Amino acid sequence: MSNSFGSLFKITTFGESHGKAIGVTIDGCPAGIEVDEAFIQSELERRKPGQSKITTQRKEPDSFEILSGVFEGQTTGTPIAMVIHNTDQKSKDYAHIAKSYRPSHADFTYQEKYGVRDYRGGGRSSARETAARVAAGALAKLALRQLGIEVSAYVSQVGDLKTEKSYLELDLSKTENTIVRCPDESIAEEMITYIDGVRKNGDTVGGVVTGVITGTPVGLGEPVFDKLHARLGAAMLGINAVKGFEYGSGFEGAKMKGSEHNDIIEKDGDQVKTRTNLSGGIQGGISNGEDIYFSVAFKPVATIMRDQNSIDQDGNEITVSGKGRHDPCVVPRAVPIVEAMSALTILDFYLLNQSTVLKA
Repeated sequence: MSNSFGSLFKITTFGESHGKAIGVTIDGCPAGIEVDEAFIQSELERRKPGQSKITTQRKEPDSFEILSGVFEGQTTGTPIAMVIHNTDQKSKDYAHIAKSYRPSHADFTYQEKYGVRDYRGGGRSSARETAARVAAGALAKLALRQLGIEVSAYVSQVGDLKTEKSYLELDLSKTENTIVRCPDESIAEEMITYIDGVRKNGDTVGGVVTGVITGTPVGLGEPVFDKLHARLGAAMLGINAVKGFEYGSGFEGAKMKGSEHNDIIEKDGDQVKTRTNLSGGIQGGISNGEDIYFSVAFKPVATIMRDQNSIDQDGNEITVSGKGRHDPCVVPRAVPIVEAMSALTILDFYLLNQSTVLKA
């Protein structure tokens, strides 16, 4: 089922939304990384349900436990296992769809592929699995910080509401100041009001998360099949509800001429820099030392609190009623997930780069 991600820094997640626990094993983590458990917990709390009026009201503390691979606050170089116990499942909320296919969910595809599915909260297809990714990503962020690499993300759009400011014009330290995680104060409250209105109407709405990676050295990524932007794109598209990924100038670059789009290379002291950064910090699939920035589009959450037409496993026409606790908009809670998958990708490429360059 492709439950693993990464080459050298490799994670494997396990568990279901309504099972006893979810968790992650990490293989290939270098020894000597300082493990700040308070930081890992804070990252999980940014993703956890029930944190505001515009998120699902499932109440999970998402407290984690490290089972192996850490001794006296440092990684030992051996496999690391972390577990997060589920404490607030309400499986009865899903009994009505045990044999029904919910519109735009994975119910039909899972049933057809495997012949069996866990209908409780979507089982393995539930976004609850991403808590395990955030735990692993938090460890990757700690490792990257030792290398001077910082990963951040923020909500840049909800429905048609979006900030017109680039990440360079925003104070990203203000991202956590609002429950929608948009650092543009001129539009954040409008986004919150809109999401809350959608929720009260029994509906959902999509949005966009923008990611920024600073301090990346030159040389990460491969020039053919493992381009850095391709792996970042795969990491983002592997997140639940993601429908699109673009980096640098993205689709807007298609409207430009080469003379407008080319990033002029110049020398800044001992460093090679580019005058502009429409390449998004990646050229030829390899990082060039500039900021890496990208956007991730999330669809509206598929479960809505309205009746919808569908069919059951026997092909009978039915009406599916929305029940349970669900996000009216996933993007505020998706911010730490985007950061986690970014950190896992960059750290993996950093370690790969160290193994491919022979230095005297």
